[in-house]
Amino acid sequence: MIATIFKNGVVVVIDSFFVWERNNMGKIFITGHKNPDLDSICSAYAYSVLKNRIDEENEYIPVRPGHLSNSTKAILSALSIKAPVYMRNVYPKVSDVMLIPEEKFEADMPLTSLAKHYKTVNPSVIPIYDKGKFLGLLSVDDISWWFMHKLGTEGAIADVPKIRELLRIKEDSVQLTDLFEEAKSLITSFKKRGLAVFDGDEFAGYVTRRCFLKAPSYKVILVDHNEARQSIPGIETATIVEIVDHHRLDASKTSLPIFIDTEPVGSTCTIVYQSFLRHRIIPDEYTAKVMLTGLISDTLILKSPTTTVVDVNTAGALATICQVDINEFGNEMFSHVESLASREPKAAILSDFKKYTEEGVNMGIGQCEVTTLNDIEDYRDTYLEILENIREEEKLDWAVVMITNVLKEHSILLTTGFRSEKNLPYNMIREKVYDMPDVMSRKKQLLPEMVYALKN
Repeated sequence: MIATIFKNGVVVVIDSFFVWERNNMGKIFITGHKNPDLDSICSAYAYSVLKNRIDEENEYIPVRPGHLSNSTKAILSALSIKAPVYMRNVYPKVSDVMLIPEEKFEADMPLTSLAKHYKTVNPSVIPIYDKGKFLGLLSVDDISWWFMHKLGTEGAIADVPKIRELLRIKEDSVQLTDLFEEAKSLITSFKKRGLAVFDGDEFAGYVTRRCFLKAPSYKVILVDHNEARQSIPGIETATIVEIVDHHRLDASKTSLPIFIDTEPVGSTCTIVYQSFLRHRIIPDEYTAKVMLTGLISDTLILKSPTTTVVDVNTAGALATICQVDINEFGNEMFSHVESLASREPKAAILSDFKKYTEEGVNMGIGQCEVTTLNDIEDYRDTYLEILENIREEEKLDWAVVMITNVLKEHSILLTTGFRSEKNLPYNMIREKVYDMPDVMSRKKQLLPEMVYALKN
């Protein structure tokens, strides 16, 4: 273990995994699924508010693992709601194990200036600077090589050298955002004991071989999903500490027991609000508005078949806190949903696209909310073509997208060609296009029918 102990006994520099534990042990990231919709975004934020209220030992940070659709951006902007920060993945990175030098040693200092540091710390490498600018890493191998070379060629050492004289080959470097495993592979194949870490062009710190003895693991809470394939990239390397969801369970195996709150309601935000009540905490007006937004969005203004009495009561309570009318609030929200004719087809389909495996068949089901179906002729053929491309790219057997008129409670289904398509209980308008009156829920209405069609 590397350690620097000040006179007051405080450990300042320690081995890298301990540094990770000290800096990140209290950080727990809350994330929705990789195609973030309003319920996913809003529940992540609201749950972070609650957890930060009831747990002072940890910091709960809401994040989103995907980019927002234009409609979602427009709704959040209209309601003055700020989306959680974007987080690309939870793979461990160089920044998670990087060491930051506590002292600066200039290249023109005599080697004796390092003696006390080595006696106290015994480091593998030391960053060296030239007038404040990073010059390179000096390793114990550099020092040994210099002394042995001097003794071998001159037989004696007359003067104490400057640090600059001991620096040899300038080492490779890595970036803060480089993945842990990639940097580990680099340093194990590298002759030197350490690598400089840069943030762009700026020196940020360094890593040694000891930094890679054990990979750190992010702590994550999953909301509005529980399946690894729907989650943030790298979730297999993370430690899942909680799941809050309203979908069917297909969660990954965990090494320890965890808290799971799954309920058959219309919105994850409903579950989060019930958690507020269990802890006898009334959410502030902003947080209540955030939860109401996710709830109204996922239940389609409480019209979706997934809507329960709990959702209705929760919406009423949140609307009271926000001092809004539920229907007016919902209609205002969905008025910002753009026409599919003006959206990029692939992005629109994938904005809320979930994969399932049933009866050995890999399926993908997307859903897009609109406020009219009168313009479907303008984009139908284009969307069918792009849907087929998505099916091929995602290696699916069957792909569909349900286009739902939120205000009229009516959907149209676009589908790729598949043998079980003929078993769907909907009226075929034309090839690969089906009329779905009163169908609004992918989870409760469409998915069961598709599974039944597969079995028959």
